[in-house]
Amino acid sequence: MAVMTGGEALVAALAAHGADTVFGIPGTHNLTVYAAMARHGIRHVSPRHEQGAGYAADGYARSSGRPGVCLTTTGPAILNAAAAAAQAYSDSVPVLFVSPGMPLRHPGRGNGLLHEVKDQSAAMAAVLGRSHRVASVGEIPLAVAQAWTDLTSGRPRPVHLEIPLDLLEERAEVTAAGPVPAADRIPAAEAVDAAAAACAAARRPVLVVGGGAARAGGEVVRLAEAVGAPVVSTANGKGVVPEDHPLFVGAGLQHQCVLDLMDDSDLVIAVGTEFAPSDWWIGLPDLSGKVLRVDVDPAQIVTNVIPEVSLVGDAALALRALLARTGAAGAEGPAGPAAERAARWRALHRAAARDEGAPWLPIVSAIAEALPRDAIVASDSAMACYYGALSNLPLHRPGGFLYPTGGGTLGFGLPAGIGAKIAHPGTAVLVLQGDGGTMFTVAELAAAAELGIALPVVVVDNGGYGEIRNEMADRDEPVHAVALGGPDFPALARSLGCHGVRAGDPAELTGAIKTALEADRPTLIHVREESRAARGMASASDTVSARGTA
Repeated sequence: MAVMTGGEALVAALAAHGADTVFGIPGTHNLTVYAAMARHGIRHVSPRHEQGAGYAADGYARSSGRPGVCLTTTGPAILNAAAAAAQAYSDSVPVLFVSPGMPLRHPGRGNGLLHEVKDQSAAMAAVLGRSHRVASVGEIPLAVAQAWTDLTSGRPRPVHLEIPLDLLEERAEVTAAGPVPAADRIPAAEAVDAAAAACAAARRPVLVVGGGAARAGGEVVRLAEAVGAPVVSTANGKGVVPEDHPLFVGAGLQHQCVLDLMDDSDLVIAVGTEFAPSDWWIGLPDLSGKVLRVDVDPAQIVTNVIPEVSLVGDAALALRALLARTGAAGAEGPAGPAAERAARWRALHRAAARDEGAPWLPIVSAIAEALPRDAIVASDSAMACYYGALSNLPLHRPGGFLYPTGGGTLGFGLPAGIGAKIAHPGTAVLVLQGDGGTMFTVAELAAAAELGIALPVVVVDNGGYGEIRNEMADRDEPVHAVALGGPDFPALARSLGCHGVRAGDPAELTGAIKTALEADRPTLIHVREESRAARGMASASDTVSARGTA
């Protein structure tokens, strides 16, 4: 036992669980936490807004598989981070959100204390499903251990931990609580037998992989080769199977050819995926009676699609057990009839992807030309990302495509890229986002500049909220409130301590990215897109300008 403040008890407990980085902003109520960080070897990274801190912790966690930590102060600060918490929840990302709360004996109806929120813990519980408010200094190490277990066992949803601000200052005896060994999530033997029988009987299987398979890439490849299954991935599953593997068909499930592939298959092996509408934009095919589903979450395994066979367990452990039953791991290999079948569907997928992403193909191709094989791309909810990069930019590592799928939040890309670069300082990380999303978290360019990281930030500009502009037009309704006035992005980047350049053609973009990957600070690279939305925005601007002149 040791005597320490609640703030130091928190930091010591985080360090004991292997946390090496905290993303956050200091405030009046969390200073004792900051006072203890250096003593326990924890690095602090200072984003410029709490939402950015949450996204950075998310990017750190998505790219590394290790829990990210976001620390805020009380009230408005943790509420600023709530959007990032919701995004992490929707995509099952392990982020620990920590904030002070009102004192233990604070009046129930409040008294106007600084940063007072009526029920801060309840607000975060409404977003995350759970929020733990501790009641003593001695409980803090236990609360961290329990939260870490939630983050690293089963489905990795984010957690909120609230520590009353008076407890952060209070000194008390504390007993350390080290990491709790995670329980192995191994599916039942009879379920594995049923899954093996389904695989053996299948003549035209297909694999669908999601973000829940991110730490089971090797097992997914082995299973695909063992049973002879082409592979498609969701946005969060992009990179689980290297995209140049002969059995890989494509990333992105929003194409008609993917539905046709499901119809053509007699067994759909789904690993770590929700079958969510945010992936299947045009709807699900009829999958009745032919789904083998692998998921660590027993509730999720029957959501959206009810499987014929289910393996409830950790993806890697479940697939290892299944491979041991098949007795033919690697028998099909990456060649033969399965590869020929995959090649046919890959050609259809690529054609659909190129058609959908045509306006952004020159940009995507230029990015691909510049990036090394192990690169990480942090993207935003932007047209250049979900129409362009998702299905057309080849990536080859699990956790290599950071995309806000379920929440669809704008402003995710830049801070998530910062978090990924902190987690992988020796890896090429690129941010890809639109002009609209850039303005949500543009202040994080200053944070990236302070860190001195080589981070290309490609801003694809269509003049505003292009997707919404198109939806308004398609509804035959007035198009308004979507144009953003054309900020000088390179100048803005330079004012925040970064390099800022423009790229007028693909060759310039490739060269600018390669230079940025070796630079002494982040580089914002501004490119114009040629798309329906961009043309519509320009036409609207011309009309407004003409009216003003008249």
